[in-house]
Amino acid sequence: MLYNTSVKERPVNTGEERNTVRIFEKDGHKIIQGDVLDVLRTQISEASIDLIFVDPPYNIGKNFNGASDKWASDEEYLSWCYEWIDLCVLKLKPNGSFYLMTATQFTPYFDIYLRKRLSILSRIVWCYDSSGVQAKKYYGSLYEPILFCVKDVRNYTFNSQDIQITAKTGAQRKLIDYRKPIPTPYNTLKVPGNVWDFPRVRYRMDEYEDHPSQKPVALLERIIKASSNIGDTVLDPFSGTFTTSFVAQNLGRSSIGIEISEEYTKIGLRRLGIVDSYDETKLYAPTKSFKRRSKANEHAKDVEQGKLEL
Repeated sequence: MLYNTSVKERPVNTGEERNTVRIFEKDGHKIIQGDVLDVLRTQISEASIDLIFVDPPYNIGKNFNGASDKWASDEEYLSWCYEWIDLCVLKLKPNGSFYLMTATQFTPYFDIYLRKRLSILSRIVWCYDSSGVQAKKYYGSLYEPILFCVKDVRNYTFNSQDIQITAKTGAQRKLIDYRKPIPTPYNTLKVPGNVWDFPRVRYRMDEYEDHPSQKPVALLERIIKASSNIGDTVLDPFSGTFTTSFVAQNLGRSSIGIEISEEYTKIGLRRLGIVDSYDETKLYAPTKSFKRRSKANEHAKDVEQGKLEL
């Protein structure tokens, strides 16, 4: 089916009816709807990707549009994860970078497994405040770990100047470093450390989509700015709300997003502007209840003030 002259959709059969994938492309951005292992094996060329960001199911029982991300055992989950990790490593360019998020309880397994395949440069903690009641009989989790890895420690992209943040000591206190031959003010900017404080995506935020584990735009902006250049290709094997592809598009990178869910694929198609309808159904951003109430209240106020008739 051809949605317009710059969009292609190709059904690709990988051997079984259930494994058929759908491919949508436009202006350097590709969305592939299908099973991650099938797509990585058959649709992504080896050594073709500059940056891979992976935010997989965490195996903690979350509901993803009716599908639970809980495996029969931790061993089955890890075995599945090791398959796509190996495939991702194959797809990464010799100077490529790999970011992997995971649940805290599985980080040690991924860390040890990746050490034999890549060099882990940073173990990042993305921390955030709670949006509700936390645990009462143990310490609730308020962070998610991210492993930052590269194929070659002597040759990889890291644009430190593009991700600098305010150095509080230098910028706010205006201290002078008297240890130097000529007293010099402390730097006002610095490269972030490995503890990142970004709010989680909340319902009232403009970037919110209907997904249980959406990652914030600010988080992906830091990663993509640091570890890729304009024109590079960024891959997200578990795209969800396609924030990775969305940010890559805004920053002038090309993107490939893989997603098995049809509903989440529609989010990506809309956010990236690849199509405005799917199987002849118009794609819309989620309408939030508080906005509906706000419009209703405005209408009632206008009626009351005589600006509108009932």
